Amino acid sequence: MHEKIREIDADAFATDVLSKPFAVVDFYSDECPPCEALAPKFEGLAGLYGDDVAFVKIFRQKNRELAESLGVRGSPTVLFFQGGERIGPTLSGGIRKSVLQAQLDAMVGEERAVAIRARETESVTTCDVLVVGAGPAGMTAALYAAQAKKSVIVVDAALAGGAMGSTDKIANYPGFPKPVPGWMLAEHFREQAASAGVQWRLASEITRIDLGKKEVVIDRLETIRAGKIVLAMGTSPRPLDVPGEKELLGKGLSTCATCDAKYMGGKDVAVIGGGDAALEESQLIAQFADSVTIVHRRGEFRAKPQLVEEARANPKIRFLLDTRPTSFAKAGEGIMVGLENVTSGERQDLSFGGVFLFVGMLPNMDLVGHEALEKDEDGNVKVDEWRRTSLPGVYAVGDLVKKPVKQVTMAVADGTVAGIHAARDSSGSSSPTDRR
Repeated sequence: MHEKIREIDADAFATDVLSKPFAVVDFYSDECPPCEALAPKFEGLAGLYGDDVAFVKIFRQKNRELAESLGVRGSPTVLFFQGGERIGPTLSGGIRKSVLQAQLDAMVGEERAVAIRARETESVTTCDVLVVGAGPAGMTAALYAAQAKKSVIVVDAALAGGAMGSTDKIANYPGFPKPVPGWMLAEHFREQAASAGVQWRLASEITRIDLGKKEVVIDRLETIRAGKIVLAMGTSPRPLDVPGEKELLGKGLSTCATCDAKYMGGKDVAVIGGGDAALEESQLIAQFADSVTIVHRRGEFRAKPQLVEEARANPKIRFLLDTRPTSFAKAGEGIMVGLENVTSGERQDLSFGGVFLFVGMLPNMDLVGHEALEKDEDGNVKVDEWRRTSLPGVYAVGDLVKKPVKQVTMAVADGTVAGIHAARDSSGSSSPTDRR
């Protein structure tokens, strides 16, 4: 731990936090992946801002009464204090360095922040295989390459797991007789890869990706260069491009049932979509909502027949087929959805307490820029049987690649093939090195 950080218990809180002009407190837990991701960022910032701000760590489970009195319910949670008073935001979960640093800058003032940032230094880290994306495909590729004694680093703008990590339950992953929570399966993946020697840069701000040079810049200051790069950034929800969608996303419109279904108690909810995700997540939402209306633009579903049967058997779920949304608007505490029957052209407005959008996904290729990666008409990266792209030394796996079904098992298969080939095709083996 950095010398500028003090680890304290509740009895020292008044002295080491409340009596200081400025203080930042990290409530952490053991066996906590987000806490592990935050730790190096917290230490690095303590080295920069430690003369101006008191950096404090508190083990949450041992100091539960203090944590609860401050509204801290999870780990990590970072709080800011000025002259003994709480200020600024409460940060939790996958905390990015840039967000934490922005609040520290605000605390010390613009002039002092400029002077502190002038002391920042850039670094270059090298490895054999660099994996961009910590979903099941990326973590599997990292695992296989690391087991082949290659130095491997995984970077991700979020925590480990990808879409799998935010899935309520996964019922068809081999080896688990009962459904397993997505976050738990993701943690099993991460722990296994870590035990093989994989290094992590999670909840990092990916500043730039240069596939030609095979390097990635994270958090503005660290450049990671590799012999091989595996792209595993996954996908993001496809937008409907309907009026009101952008304005209300996160304000009544959601693309994550695991995140927001629990807030739908006592409400009538609409689900837009007709694939596996729409049908699966409708079941989760129905556990909380009074009713769920699935709106689908076709007369038949694209989802698996079993999922359709289960949805039809749920008394809380009803269907509005051959119908598409035309607008979203705020209506009191709810959302007014404009709907059009695609066959008759008939229009109607229905009010819902919440709306969930599951209309497909788009590959996350924005950071790659206009590199010469060949893609198909849908934006999927073209690869060969070893998941090699059109650029030498660059692989693409998981949902970036076209496949008949989007399943964790398919992602794992991609990662297996790419990880094995990237390791075999690497010249020599080295440990990650850091050059400053």
